[in-house]
Amino acid sequence: MEKVGIICEYNPFHNGHIYHLKKVKEMFPDSFITLILSSCFTERGEVSFLTKWEKTKIALDYGVDLVIELPFIFATQSADIFASHAVFLLEKLGINYLVFGSETDDIDVFKNLARTMLYSKEYDKLVKKFLDLGNNYPASIAKALYDLTEAKINYSNDILAISYVKAIMLNDFKITPITIKRTNNYLSQELNEHISSATSIRKAYLEGIDIQDHVPKETLELLNINKNYLDNFFYLLKYKLINEANNLDDYLDVSEGIDKRIKKYIFEAKSYQELLDLIKTKRYTYTRLNRMFLHILMNLKKDEKDKDINYIRVLGFNKIGKKYLKFIKDKIDLPIITNYKDIDDFVLKFELKATTIYLYIINKEYLLKEELKSIPIIKED
Repeated sequence: MEKVGIICEYNPFHNGHIYHLKKVKEMFPDSFITLILSSCFTERGEVSFLTKWEKTKIALDYGVDLVIELPFIFATQSADIFASHAVFLLEKLGINYLVFGSETDDIDVFKNLARTMLYSKEYDKLVKKFLDLGNNYPASIAKALYDLTEAKINYSNDILAISYVKAIMLNDFKITPITIKRTNNYLSQELNEHISSATSIRKAYLEGIDIQDHVPKETLELLNINKNYLDNFFYLLKYKLINEANNLDDYLDVSEGIDKRIKKYIFEAKSYQELLDLIKTKRYTYTRLNRMFLHILMNLKKDEKDKDINYIRVLGFNKIGKKYLKFIKDKIDLPIITNYKDIDDFVLKFELKATTIYLYIINKEYLLKEELKSIPIIKED
Protein backbone atom coordinates (compact mmCIF):
# COMPACT_ATOMS: atom_id res chain seq x y z
CA MET A 1 0.00 0.00 0.00
CA GLU A 2 1.43 3.37 -1.06
CA LYS A 3 1.49 6.14 1.55
CA VAL A 4 0.45 9.45 -0.01
CA GLY A 5 0.55 12.90 1.54
CA ILE A 6 -1.33 16.07 0.64
CA ILE A 7 -1.00 19.54 2.16
CA CYS A 8 -4.06 21.79 2.09
CA GLU A 9 -5.85 24.65 3.78
CA TYR A 10 -9.41 23.92 2.59
CA ASN A 11 -10.52 27.54 2.85
CA PRO A 12 -13.13 26.39 2.10
CA PHE A 13 -13.22 22.82 0.78
CA HIS A 14 -14.50 23.04 -2.81
CA ASN A 15 -14.88 21.10 -6.07
CA GLY A 16 -11.22 21.59 -6.94
CA HIS A 17 -10.25 19.74 -3.77
CA ILE A 18 -12.59 16.89 -4.71
CA TYR A 19 -10.89 16.76 -8.12
CA HIS A 20 -7.49 16.66 -6.40
CA LEU A 21 -8.47 13.75 -4.15
CA LYS A 22 -9.99 11.84 -7.08
CA LYS A 23 -6.77 12.24 -9.07
CA VAL A 24 -4.74 10.97 -6.10
CA LYS A 25 -6.95 7.89 -5.87
CA GLU A 26 -6.66 7.32 -9.63
CA MET A 27 -2.86 7.43 -9.41
CA PHE A 28 -2.72 5.35 -6.23
CA PRO A 29 -5.83 3.10 -6.07
CA ASP A 30 -4.55 1.16 -3.06
CA SER A 31 -3.17 3.94 -0.91
CA PHE A 32 -3.16 5.47 2.55
CA ILE A 33 -3.77 9.24 2.40
CA THR A 34 -2.53 11.67 5.04
CA LEU A 35 -3.57 15.32 5.03
CA ILE A 36 -1.46 18.04 6.66
CA LEU A 37 -4.05 20.72 7.41
CA SER A 38 -3.76 24.40 8.33
CA SER A 39 -6.14 24.96 11.19
CA CYS A 40 -7.52 28.45 11.87
CA PHE A 41 -5.53 30.80 9.65
CA THR A 42 -3.88 30.36 6.26
CA GLU A 43 -0.45 30.83 4.70
CA ARG A 44 -1.70 34.12 3.23
CA GLY A 45 -2.58 35.35 6.72
CA GLU A 46 -6.33 35.02 6.23
CA VAL A 47 -9.08 33.68 8.48
CA SER A 48 -10.29 30.16 7.70
CA PHE A 49 -13.96 30.05 6.70
CA LEU A 50 -14.31 26.58 8.25
CA THR A 51 -13.01 25.47 11.64
CA LYS A 52 -10.28 22.84 11.81
CA TRP A 53 -12.84 20.25 12.98
CA GLU A 54 -15.25 21.05 10.15
CA LYS A 55 -12.44 20.75 7.61
CA THR A 56 -11.30 17.49 9.18
CA LYS A 57 -14.77 15.96 8.96
CA ILE A 58 -15.13 16.90 5.29
CA ALA A 59 -11.66 15.56 4.47
CA LEU A 60 -12.50 12.20 6.05
CA ASP A 61 -15.84 12.10 4.21
CA TYR A 62 -13.99 12.49 0.91
CA GLY A 63 -11.45 9.75 1.42
CA VAL A 64 -8.60 11.10 3.53
CA ASP A 65 -7.48 8.50 6.08
CA LEU A 66 -5.57 10.65 8.57
CA VAL A 67 -5.66 14.41 9.29
CA ILE A 68 -2.72 16.10 11.02
CA GLU A 69 -2.62 19.73 12.16
CA LEU A 70 0.01 22.11 10.81
CA PRO A 71 0.62 24.46 13.77
CA PHE A 72 -0.26 28.15 13.47
CA ILE A 73 3.33 29.36 13.81
CA PHE A 74 4.35 27.54 10.62
CA ALA A 75 1.03 27.61 8.74
CA THR A 76 1.01 31.43 8.59
CA GLN A 77 4.56 32.10 7.41
CA SER A 78 6.20 32.27 3.99
CA ALA A 79 5.93 29.47 1.43
CA ASP A 80 9.33 28.04 2.37
CA ILE A 81 8.53 27.80 6.08
CA PHE A 82 4.98 26.56 5.47
CA ALA A 83 6.24 23.89 3.09
CA SER A 84 9.29 22.76 5.07
CA HIS A 85 7.32 22.05 8.25
CA ALA A 86 4.41 20.40 6.45
CA VAL A 87 6.79 18.14 4.50
CA PHE A 88 8.69 17.44 7.74
CA LEU A 89 5.50 16.04 9.29
CA LEU A 90 4.90 13.83 6.25
CA GLU A 91 8.44 12.51 6.43
CA LYS A 92 8.07 11.70 10.12
CA LEU A 93 4.91 9.76 9.31
CA GLY A 94 6.71 7.67 6.70
CA ILE A 95 4.90 9.07 3.67
CA ASN A 96 6.23 8.02 0.22
CA TYR A 97 4.57 10.56 -2.12
CA LEU A 98 3.51 14.19 -1.90
CA VAL A 99 0.84 15.14 -4.45
CA PHE A 100 0.09 18.83 -4.96
CA GLY A 101 -1.61 21.08 -7.50
CA SER A 102 0.27 23.61 -9.61
CA GLU A 103 -0.20 25.75 -12.68
CA THR A 104 3.06 24.73 -14.39
CA ASP A 105 2.44 20.99 -13.85
CA ASP A 106 5.99 19.87 -14.61
CA ILE A 107 7.91 18.31 -11.75
CA ASP A 108 11.20 18.47 -13.65
CA VAL A 109 10.82 22.24 -13.99
CA PHE A 110 10.22 22.53 -10.24
CA LYS A 111 13.26 20.37 -9.48
CA ASN A 112 15.45 22.52 -11.71
CA LEU A 113 14.14 25.72 -10.13
CA ALA A 114 14.60 24.31 -6.65
CA ARG A 115 18.22 23.41 -7.42
CA THR A 116 18.76 26.90 -8.81
CA MET A 117 17.40 28.54 -5.65
CA LEU A 118 19.42 26.28 -3.38
CA TYR A 119 22.75 26.10 -5.17
CA SER A 120 23.14 28.93 -7.69
CA LYS A 121 25.57 31.62 -6.51
CA GLU A 122 23.81 34.16 -8.72
CA TYR A 123 20.28 33.58 -7.45
CA ASP A 124 20.47 35.56 -4.18
CA LYS A 125 22.31 38.39 -5.94
CA LEU A 126 19.58 38.65 -8.55
CA VAL A 127 16.78 38.59 -5.98
CA LYS A 128 18.48 41.43 -4.10
CA LYS A 129 18.94 43.32 -7.37
CA PHE A 130 15.23 43.14 -8.20
CA LEU A 131 14.27 44.02 -4.62
CA ASP A 132 16.50 47.09 -4.81
CA LEU A 133 14.69 48.05 -8.02
CA GLY A 134 11.47 48.25 -6.01
CA ASN A 135 9.89 44.86 -6.75
CA ASN A 136 8.19 42.88 -4.02
CA TYR A 137 9.69 39.58 -2.90
CA PRO A 138 7.53 37.18 -4.98
CA ALA A 139 8.13 39.25 -8.12
CA SER A 140 11.86 39.38 -7.41
CA ILE A 141 11.97 35.58 -7.06
CA ALA A 142 10.13 35.13 -10.37
CA LYS A 143 12.39 37.59 -12.20
CA ALA A 144 15.57 36.02 -10.80
CA LEU A 145 14.45 32.52 -11.77
CA TYR A 146 13.52 33.66 -15.27
CA ASP A 147 16.92 35.28 -15.77
CA LEU A 148 18.67 32.07 -14.70
CA THR A 149 16.42 29.41 -16.24
CA GLU A 150 13.95 31.20 -18.59
CA ALA A 151 11.12 29.49 -16.68
CA LYS A 152 8.14 31.73 -16.00
CA ILE A 153 6.68 31.39 -12.49
CA ASN A 154 3.71 33.70 -12.11
CA TYR A 155 1.45 31.91 -9.63
CA SER A 156 1.62 31.40 -5.88
CA ASN A 157 0.94 27.66 -6.17
CA ASP A 158 4.02 27.29 -8.36
CA ILE A 159 6.09 29.11 -5.73
CA LEU A 160 4.68 26.75 -3.11
CA ALA A 161 5.44 23.76 -5.35
CA ILE A 162 9.07 24.82 -5.58
CA SER A 163 9.14 25.17 -1.80
CA TYR A 164 7.89 21.59 -1.39
CA VAL A 165 10.60 20.29 -3.72
CA LYS A 166 13.26 22.40 -1.98
CA ALA A 167 12.27 21.01 1.42
CA ILE A 168 12.57 17.46 0.11
CA MET A 169 15.94 18.12 -1.56
CA LEU A 170 17.46 20.12 1.28
CA ASN A 171 16.64 17.48 3.89
CA ASP A 172 17.17 14.44 1.68
CA PHE A 173 13.65 13.25 2.51
CA LYS A 174 12.51 9.97 1.00
CA ILE A 175 9.38 11.54 -0.48
CA THR A 176 8.61 11.64 -4.21
CA PRO A 177 6.90 14.90 -5.27
CA ILE A 178 4.13 14.66 -7.87
CA THR A 179 2.20 17.57 -9.36
CA ILE A 180 -1.36 17.71 -10.69
CA LYS A 181 -2.42 20.39 -13.17
CA ARG A 182 -4.63 23.00 -11.51
CA THR A 183 -7.90 23.62 -13.32
CA ASN A 184 -8.21 27.27 -12.28
CA ASN A 185 -6.22 30.34 -11.32
CA TYR A 186 -5.67 30.19 -7.56
CA LEU A 187 -6.15 33.96 -7.18
CA SER A 188 -9.02 34.38 -9.65
CA GLN A 189 -11.90 36.36 -8.17
CA GLU A 190 -14.45 35.18 -10.72
CA LEU A 191 -16.51 32.00 -10.36
CA ASN A 192 -16.05 29.45 -13.14
CA GLU A 193 -18.59 26.95 -14.42
CA HIS A 194 -17.76 24.15 -11.98
CA ILE A 195 -14.30 24.34 -10.41
CA SER A 196 -13.53 27.80 -9.04
CA SER A 197 -10.73 29.16 -6.91
CA ALA A 198 -11.10 29.38 -3.15
CA THR A 199 -10.54 33.14 -3.51
CA SER A 200 -13.54 33.55 -5.85
CA ILE A 201 -15.71 31.31 -3.66
CA ARG A 202 -14.95 33.31 -0.50
CA LYS A 203 -15.62 36.57 -2.34
CA ALA A 204 -18.93 35.30 -3.75
CA TYR A 205 -20.04 33.92 -0.39
CA LEU A 206 -19.39 37.23 1.37
CA GLU A 207 -21.30 39.06 -1.37
CA GLY A 208 -24.31 36.76 -1.00
CA ILE A 209 -23.81 35.05 -4.37
CA ASP A 210 -24.95 31.43 -4.69
CA ILE A 211 -21.96 29.07 -4.54
CA GLN A 212 -23.77 25.73 -4.44
CA ASP A 213 -22.38 24.71 -7.85
CA HIS A 214 -18.81 25.28 -6.66
CA VAL A 215 -18.65 23.48 -3.31
CA PRO A 216 -20.04 20.15 -2.07
CA LYS A 217 -23.13 20.05 0.11
CA GLU A 218 -20.98 19.29 3.16
CA THR A 219 -19.25 22.66 2.80
CA LEU A 220 -22.53 24.50 2.23
CA GLU A 221 -24.03 22.97 5.37
CA LEU A 222 -21.08 24.07 7.50
CA LEU A 223 -20.27 27.41 5.89
CA ASN A 224 -21.87 29.79 8.36
CA ILE A 225 -19.00 32.08 9.26
CA ASN A 226 -19.94 35.51 10.59
CA LYS A 227 -19.70 37.65 7.46
CA ASN A 228 -18.53 40.62 9.54
CA TYR A 229 -15.57 38.67 10.88
CA LEU A 230 -13.12 41.23 9.49
CA ASP A 231 -14.71 43.88 11.71
CA ASN A 232 -13.97 41.72 14.76
CA PHE A 233 -10.43 41.16 13.50
CA PHE A 234 -9.93 44.88 12.88
CA TYR A 235 -11.19 45.98 16.32
CA LEU A 236 -8.89 43.53 18.10
CA LEU A 237 -5.98 44.49 15.86
CA LYS A 238 -6.54 48.23 16.25
CA TYR A 239 -6.50 47.91 20.04
CA LYS A 240 -3.25 45.95 19.81
CA LEU A 241 -1.62 48.40 17.38
CA ILE A 242 -2.48 51.43 19.50
CA ASN A 243 -1.19 49.86 22.70
CA GLU A 244 1.96 48.41 21.09
CA ALA A 245 2.76 51.38 18.85
CA ASN A 246 6.32 51.70 20.12
CA ASN A 247 7.11 47.99 20.05
CA LEU A 248 5.80 46.91 16.65
CA ASP A 249 9.27 46.16 15.32
CA ASP A 250 9.47 43.19 17.71
CA TYR A 251 6.81 41.28 15.78
CA LEU A 252 7.31 38.84 12.94
CA ASP A 253 7.20 40.36 9.43
CA VAL A 254 7.47 43.97 10.65
CA SER A 255 10.45 45.46 8.84
CA GLU A 256 11.76 48.28 6.66
CA GLY A 257 10.09 51.03 8.68
CA ILE A 258 6.56 49.71 8.06
CA ASP A 259 5.88 50.31 11.79
CA LYS A 260 6.09 54.05 11.12
CA ARG A 261 3.39 53.77 8.44
CA ILE A 262 1.20 51.80 10.82
CA LYS A 263 1.50 54.46 13.52
CA LYS A 264 0.76 57.13 10.92
CA TYR A 265 -2.45 55.57 9.62
CA ILE A 266 -3.94 53.46 12.43
CA PHE A 267 -6.25 56.21 13.67
CA GLU A 268 -7.29 57.15 10.13
CA ALA A 269 -8.36 53.67 9.03
CA LYS A 270 -12.01 52.81 9.60
CA SER A 271 -11.84 49.18 8.44
CA TYR A 272 -9.30 46.43 7.95
CA GLN A 273 -9.32 46.79 4.17
CA GLU A 274 -8.81 50.54 4.50
CA LEU A 275 -5.87 49.90 6.82
CA LEU A 276 -4.32 47.53 4.28
CA ASP A 277 -4.78 50.06 1.47
CA LEU A 278 -3.24 52.88 3.52
CA ILE A 279 -0.24 50.85 4.65
CA LYS A 280 0.48 49.05 1.37
CA THR A 281 3.57 49.95 -0.63
CA LYS A 282 5.02 48.45 -3.79
CA ARG A 283 7.35 46.31 -1.69
CA TYR A 284 4.62 45.02 0.63
CA THR A 285 2.05 42.69 -0.94
CA TYR A 286 -1.38 42.28 0.63
CA THR A 287 -0.36 38.76 1.65
CA ARG A 288 2.69 40.01 3.50
CA LEU A 289 0.61 42.67 5.27
CA ASN A 290 -2.03 40.10 6.21
CA ARG A 291 0.62 37.87 7.77
CA MET A 292 2.24 40.81 9.53
CA PHE A 293 -1.00 42.03 11.10
CA LEU A 294 -1.97 38.50 12.08
CA HIS A 295 1.38 37.96 13.82
CA ILE A 296 1.07 41.29 15.63
CA LEU A 297 -2.41 40.38 16.83
CA MET A 298 -1.27 36.95 17.99
CA ASN A 299 1.84 38.38 19.68
CA LEU A 300 4.25 36.29 17.59
CA LYS A 301 7.73 37.76 17.97
CA LYS A 302 10.59 37.53 15.48
CA ASP A 303 12.67 35.42 17.84
CA GLU A 304 9.86 32.85 18.09
CA LYS A 305 9.46 32.03 14.41
CA ASP A 306 12.14 29.34 14.22
CA LYS A 307 10.70 26.90 16.73
CA ASP A 308 10.77 23.18 15.99
CA ILE A 309 7.79 20.86 15.73
CA ASN A 310 8.06 18.54 18.71
CA TYR A 311 4.79 16.66 18.28
CA ILE A 312 2.28 15.36 15.76
CA ARG A 313 -1.29 16.38 16.58
CA VAL A 314 -4.05 14.20 15.18
CA LEU A 315 -7.32 15.90 14.23
CA GLY A 316 -9.11 12.87 12.78
CA PHE A 317 -8.85 9.44 11.19
CA ASN A 318 -10.83 6.54 9.78
CA LYS A 319 -10.25 2.81 10.35
CA ILE A 320 -7.25 2.77 8.01
CA GLY A 321 -5.81 5.85 9.70
CA LYS A 322 -6.29 4.34 13.15
CA LYS A 323 -4.50 1.17 12.09
CA TYR A 324 -1.62 3.18 10.61
CA LEU A 325 -1.23 5.31 13.74
CA LYS A 326 -0.96 2.15 15.81
CA PHE A 327 1.68 0.85 13.41
CA ILE A 328 3.77 4.04 13.21
CA LYS A 329 3.66 5.45 16.75
CA ASP A 330 6.58 3.38 18.06
CA LYS A 331 8.65 3.93 14.92
CA ILE A 332 8.98 7.72 15.10
CA ASP A 333 10.73 10.01 17.58
CA LEU A 334 7.89 12.53 17.98
CA PRO A 335 4.92 11.97 20.29
CA ILE A 336 1.57 11.58 18.53
CA ILE A 337 -0.92 13.62 20.54
CA THR A 338 -4.55 14.67 20.50
CA ASN A 339 -4.84 16.82 23.62
CA TYR A 340 -3.31 20.09 24.76
CA LYS A 341 -2.45 18.39 28.04
CA ASP A 342 -0.39 15.67 26.38
CA ILE A 343 2.87 17.65 26.35
CA ASP A 344 4.24 20.99 27.56
CA ASP A 345 5.32 22.75 24.36
CA PHE A 346 5.53 26.39 23.21
CA VAL A 347 4.16 25.71 19.72
CA LEU A 348 1.19 23.76 21.11
CA LYS A 349 0.41 26.47 23.66
CA PHE A 350 0.53 29.04 20.89
CA GLU A 351 -1.90 26.93 18.88
CA LEU A 352 -4.44 27.13 21.68
CA LYS A 353 -4.05 30.90 21.90
CA ALA A 354 -4.46 31.30 18.13
CA THR A 355 -7.51 29.03 18.09
CA THR A 356 -9.10 30.91 20.98
CA ILE A 357 -8.71 34.29 19.26
CA TYR A 358 -9.89 32.78 15.98
CA LEU A 359 -13.12 31.55 17.58
CA TYR A 360 -13.81 35.01 18.97
CA ILE A 361 -13.18 36.57 15.56
CA ILE A 362 -15.75 34.31 13.86
CA ASN A 363 -18.22 34.55 16.79
CA LYS A 364 -17.94 30.86 17.66
CA GLU A 365 -16.27 31.16 21.04
CA TYR A 366 -18.68 28.53 22.37
CA LEU A 367 -16.62 25.97 20.47
CA LEU A 368 -13.62 26.55 22.73
CA LYS A 369 -14.83 23.83 25.10
CA GLU A 370 -14.74 21.35 22.23
CA GLU A 371 -11.29 22.52 21.19
CA LEU A 372 -9.99 22.00 24.73
CA LYS A 373 -11.31 18.45 24.70
CA SER A 374 -9.33 17.86 21.51
CA ILE A 375 -11.14 14.62 20.73
CA PRO A 376 -10.21 13.50 17.19
CA ILE A 377 -12.98 13.04 14.67
CA ILE A 378 -13.33 9.33 14.00
CA LYS A 379 -15.00 8.09 10.83
CA GLU A 380 -16.13 4.53 11.48
CA ASP A 381 -17.60 3.44 8.13
